[in-house]
Amino acid sequence: MLRAFLRTEAGSTSVLLAATALALFWANSPWADTYEAFWHTSMGISFGDAQFSLDLRHWVNDGLMTVFFFLIGLEVSYEVRLGQLRDRRLIAVPAVAAFGGMLVPAGVYLLLNYGGPGAGGWGVPIATDTAFVLGLLAVVGARCPDPLRAFLLTLAIVDDVLAIIIIALFYTEDLSVTALVTAALLLAAIMTLRWLKIWRAPAYIVLGFALWVATLESGIHPTLIGIALGILVFVYAPTDHKLLLAGEAVQEFTSEPSARAARQAALRVQRAVSVNERLQLRLHPWSSYVIVPVFALANAGVRLDGETLRAAATSPVAIGVALGLLLGKFAGISLGTWLPLRLGWGVLPGNLVWGQLLGGAAVSGIGFTVALFIVDLAFEDPALHDQAKIGILAGSLLSAVLGWLIFRMAWDRGGVCAPPEAEPAEDLPTTLAVPVGPGDHVRGPADARVTIVEYGDFECPYCGRLHPILEEVLRRNPDVRLVFRHFPLRTLHPRSAPAAIVAEAAADRDRFWEMHDILYDNQRFLTDADLEHYAAELDVVPWSDVARHVARVGVDEASGRDSGVRGTPALFVNGVRYEGGHDLDSITRAVEESRESA
Repeated sequence: MLRAFLRTEAGSTSVLLAATALALFWANSPWADTYEAFWHTSMGISFGDAQFSLDLRHWVNDGLMTVFFFLIGLEVSYEVRLGQLRDRRLIAVPAVAAFGGMLVPAGVYLLLNYGGPGAGGWGVPIATDTAFVLGLLAVVGARCPDPLRAFLLTLAIVDDVLAIIIIALFYTEDLSVTALVTAALLLAAIMTLRWLKIWRAPAYIVLGFALWVATLESGIHPTLIGIALGILVFVYAPTDHKLLLAGEAVQEFTSEPSARAARQAALRVQRAVSVNERLQLRLHPWSSYVIVPVFALANAGVRLDGETLRAAATSPVAIGVALGLLLGKFAGISLGTWLPLRLGWGVLPGNLVWGQLLGGAAVSGIGFTVALFIVDLAFEDPALHDQAKIGILAGSLLSAVLGWLIFRMAWDRGGVCAPPEAEPAEDLPTTLAVPVGPGDHVRGPADARVTIVEYGDFECPYCGRLHPILEEVLRRNPDVRLVFRHFPLRTLHPRSAPAAIVAEAAADRDRFWEMHDILYDNQRFLTDADLEHYAAELDVVPWSDVARHVARVGVDEASGRDSGVRGTPALFVNGVRYEGGHDLDSITRAVEESRESA
């Protein structure tokens, strides 16, 4: 689920960038007057004397964005019940970091604007744009490991929830008691249907639309209802009973294909998965590729002529927003990460190092979707409105550059993937417990003077980065051999174990190293379908003898644990644990020293 979410958000970044560029071009073109005119076009419905009408921008900001926040509610509900937010140790650090990443930017902004006409815009620099951040991390690639992506996604979820609370408390207009009571009754009706387990989609759609209208009329921003409804949607892990029924229905269809059997199989498979997950799967592409880009098109257009830029250059609002995103986010998230780690409140997902965390803190200063959203709520003065938008663009661009520089220059080459409960290295054995034998996977001469044993994980980004380096070591040193042993870190990399099983299936046909190379070349694509495709390329049957292959992987894991391995990659050179850097020069020096002492 997390991996699918990451792919969708990162892949949609180009569409969001294109929509932003189009909005800026439109607002600065010879047809600039048509930009505001178009988005102020009124559209609505009427029935007799009753009429409900909004301009196009409000339909986008108050209507489509409700779906966006509904999706956030679904994600929060899923992560709390079934995802990574279940583990309080892993929640604490990103939660405090998210709080710091909102408090410090707001403080930076208020230092420049307190008591001035722009003071109400303190909420603009507080939020992180998940789509842009994940898009940039996709460009960063292996320098941003999966544990950091998980950390930043958790931070972004908490960030979104806090931003919504701030909108509710500080950016709500005058309230209509009648509309509020109506909204409360409609919400109670929806909760009653949920309690009665009535799952008729039309009833929820009608009540949901009526609730949206009532909330809009009440003065509370309707997007808050979006996240509330998302949280209310049921989420559960598939039960054994439902999986059994689904399997029986599919088997029945396979044995006797018919339209009735196909419909029954589809229904039972669908019912085995929670409504929450099904809605996420359906709505994510619409949100990522349509709703958010349309929102950017409707709101990112700002005049960038000389006069506007000169005004923004000295505007406390523009400077406050830009510095809040660039410096406030960076400082707030960094301090918010350091403090709970220092106090022992939580742990990080994997052995992340500060170069990676600081890079993540920097790119979190990319604020766009929610920032533009709050601009529309915070400022009525068109001049302040435009200055805040310019601050968002400048701060986000500078944050992206800063993050890219940190990832490029402050990357820790000796990083190791390890689960949070890993023991300190000084308490572990330092020699190889099980010597290399005939059952091992060996690349290189049998009479090699130097043997490198690698305990690896096919999904570990550090192992992927080490792979070509070890290849080069073998190329330069004909008297060196490489032994690969499996050590899948299942808690961090759920696809590592299936990948290891497929590699063992390839070994049955003497094609282990070919599969080994394919898996490391395609680390981000290790679904069952991907693995089956790679197996077909090598004429390998992937799941032919799973029990035996699982046992074979288990033998490697046991030998690794006995040798003190707790994370990957772990190297042993001539039977002694290697503690140096994972770069070509360091490993080459270790090989030369082992050769001399052999």
